[in-house]
Amino acid sequence: MTQDTLPDLLRPGLRLLSIGLNPSLPSVVAGFYFANPRNRFWKALNASRLLERELEPGRAAQDWLLEHAALGFTDLVKRPTAGAAQLRAADFRAGAPRLLEKLRDCQPAMAWFHGKLAWQQFLRHALPGAEGGDWGLQPLTLGTTRCFVTPNPSPANAAFSLADLVGWYDRLALAVDGAACDNT
Repeated sequence: MTQDTLPDLLRPGLRLLSIGLNPSLPSVVAGFYFANPRNRFWKALNASRLLERELEPGRAAQDWLLEHAALGFTDLVKRPTAGAAQLRAADFRAGAPRLLEKLRDCQPAMAWFHGKLAWQQFLRHALPGAEGGDWGLQPLTLGTTRCFVTPNPSPANAAFSLADLVGWYDRLALAVDGAACDNT
């Protein structure tokens, strides 16, 4: 039996919260985030400084990340689609305030947005008038939560190579370690 979308993997005390644009259809069928075999998330994550061990993509890896690495998962929009072009303005208007509430509830040290589209739509619909920066660490904080934007690892985002993604994930690792130190 398949589900309608991917469940949020959240808890208080997260070091890092991964925020995708929306679930892909293959991810919903497989039951875990970034399940499309052409998506580069897991390869980039394993090659980066964010983890001390390599993980095989799957539900067990997600659970391990949540429990042992304090890394959670959610999406800006919870409606799965075959691609970003199928999302509507109403999806962002509904999803952004819900995401803001989730961020306020669990207060992760760092909110990690995958792609500028997710970040810009979040700002537009949850925090109208807020200023967002380019890639990387953002000037905006949400309570104690800092925000970081990396390129989307989707196979549709071929403008960024796997090496580019690993470089951004390494920068994120440095930023989140600094944020975790700041929150103690």
